[in-house]
Amino acid sequence: MRWVKQRKTIATLSALVALAGCMPTSETAGPSRAIAPHPAIYTPSDSTLALARYYGNLQADLLTQGLLRTDGGGVDTPYSARQLAQNYETIAFYDEYESGSWKRRQDGAPSKLRRWSVPVKVAVEFGNSVPVEQRQLDGTNVRLFAERLARVTNHPIRMAPQDSANFNVLFMGYDDHGQMMQRLRQIVPQMDPGSFRVIETMPRSTHCLMLSYSAKHNAHDIRHSIVVIRAEHPDILRKSCVHEEMAQGLGLINDSLEARPSIFNDNDEFAFLTTHDEQLLRMHYDPRLRIGMGLEEARPIIAQLAREATGGS
Repeated sequence: MRWVKQRKTIATLSALVALAGCMPTSETAGPSRAIAPHPAIYTPSDSTLALARYYGNLQADLLTQGLLRTDGGGVDTPYSARQLAQNYETIAFYDEYESGSWKRRQDGAPSKLRRWSVPVKVAVEFGNSVPVEQRQLDGTNVRLFAERLARVTNHPIRMAPQDSANFNVLFMGYDDHGQMMQRLRQIVPQMDPGSFRVIETMPRSTHCLMLSYSAKHNAHDIRHSIVVIRAEHPDILRKSCVHEEMAQGLGLINDSLEARPSIFNDNDEFAFLTTHDEQLLRMHYDPRLRIGMGLEEARPIIAQLAREATGGS
């Protein structure tokens, strides 16, 4: 089983539209191999420079609108135990896309609880176009966020060499397109042609994406996740992609327009993981919930966990 999560943001000077989705189908992940080092001399193409200008303007526009908040919420974003429970149900148990296709689901039926049962081993990789200073910053952001996720979930999550990783985070630019597609073929040699084409022709509106693969014997037991982040993004957008896609790679795949303060929301109000989101992740990895559990069985436990998280009723 594979899930794909894309982050898309289309903005004008006065409005933005955010689209995101996750889609299941069937495949297995392959071995990990190292990516070639940054070349001694690199000249960005005109397309890369144009993308960097576009995303720089986009980030500035979002910040001007009061979006991409980094404060994690406050007195203006209260939520109750009931709201936390409802947000968790929507984000953890519902899919936007039908199984095995890119078509949006029409039935609105909940899925089963999905998360990792094995330790998560994270490796960061860079396209040849990514400068050394940016690699150092992004590598540090991934490492610190992996450590934070481990503390929040109480699940083993650590950095690892590429050849033993099961959670690959790739920072790739436009000029690294061939390198990126080769790398994805190495990691997922059996990727279906349709999904491969979607990634290969990734439009400018897709900022980053996440693919997750489950165990052969259990479609809800995540065993491998891959995150692809555009290297042309300015610092806040790149770090925002790290937070959203890595968190969703742990099993919280859907978004909700009702979730606030949260990165699991299409409106781009918050750039980084919030306290609300930490509570969702802590609930998701609580041992009282089990991999493959259905929503009806899980609902009383979810309500109890939400009450414990908020101290409310």
